[in-house]
Amino acid sequence: MSTTLAELAALVGGTVLGDENLPIEGVAPLQSAAPTELTFLERADRVALLKRKSKAGAVVVPIDVAIEGFSVIQVPNVLESFEKIARFFQPPRDESIFGISDQAFIHPKAKIGSNVAVGPFAVIEQDAVLGDNVAIHSGTHIAAGCKIGSDTVIFPNVVLYRDSLVGARCIIHSGAVIGAFGFGYSSSPGGHKLSPQIGNVIIGDDVEIGANCTIDRATYGSTIIGEGSKIDNFVMIAHNCKIGKHNLICAHTGIAGSTTTGEFVVMAGRVGVKDHVHIGDRAVIGAMAGILGDVAPDVRIVGIPATPEKEQMRILLAQQRLPEMQKDFKRLQKDVEELKARSGAEQAGDEPEV
Repeated sequence: MSTTLAELAALVGGTVLGDENLPIEGVAPLQSAAPTELTFLERADRVALLKRKSKAGAVVVPIDVAIEGFSVIQVPNVLESFEKIARFFQPPRDESIFGISDQAFIHPKAKIGSNVAVGPFAVIEQDAVLGDNVAIHSGTHIAAGCKIGSDTVIFPNVVLYRDSLVGARCIIHSGAVIGAFGFGYSSSPGGHKLSPQIGNVIIGDDVEIGANCTIDRATYGSTIIGEGSKIDNFVMIAHNCKIGKHNLICAHTGIAGSTTTGEFVVMAGRVGVKDHVHIGDRAVIGAMAGILGDVAPDVRIVGIPATPEKEQMRILLAQQRLPEMQKDFKRLQKDVEELKARSGAEQAGDEPEV
């Protein structure tokens, strides 16, 4: 597909500076864009990088930015406009499935709403309840007693253990396991005995769960994921956790048992959270941080153990200066030894060395 810069500007309500008839055949990131492709620039301070690294034919930029040597489309919202242009070149495929496959197994005691789709080799066990417009893709296993709210989509090869409850308009990506046994044991000289696993998992409305996530069932009660929360790939949430509303939890984060979070909490990649702690509303936890105690609302913390961001930056700056500080310490140590030697010589009546 090929179009002109002017036609793309009209699509997003932008203004062209440069060659309106420039042919554009697609979109690409700044550093990999070809002369026939469009890229984007969110901030004016990245203009130097664009000029040095990019071969793009044209650039979507903020409304007050012009770039010498590049044709641009000026728009009020760069990311929104670029996404619209990207979808023009690559419209989303219809990945929906229609009807119930003859190769799916649905227990006679399961309850299926209207307009439900179930793909090949999916299993729906007894007393499971699927709301209207639910889509269950191939290979997914919905165990007995599970309930899935309307308009939820579950992609291939997801497993929901018994009695898991999923809200409306959720998205669960491939490989996720919801409701597996929690990692809890009572230990004795004879070995480790699995603790009771009679709780469940409750997932609120409008939650998205990434590929290969695991959310363990509660020992007693429920592991809860609050409505509107978005969980990235490869996240582990342990038994009896209660994740608040609208949290953002990034890849490789691990949250130990009985931890709770407030609303709008953000955890960056590879965060590790100790068991039985609480993270307050709107707290932001930096990548690879280790949380060993409660976190207050509205703070930004980083590091291992995690500390407030400004304090951690001071620690890191001090660490970077350690080699220089070590040299200063050795010089001071030498000066002290010389002063001691002079003082001892003076007390003995000798002339100090010059």
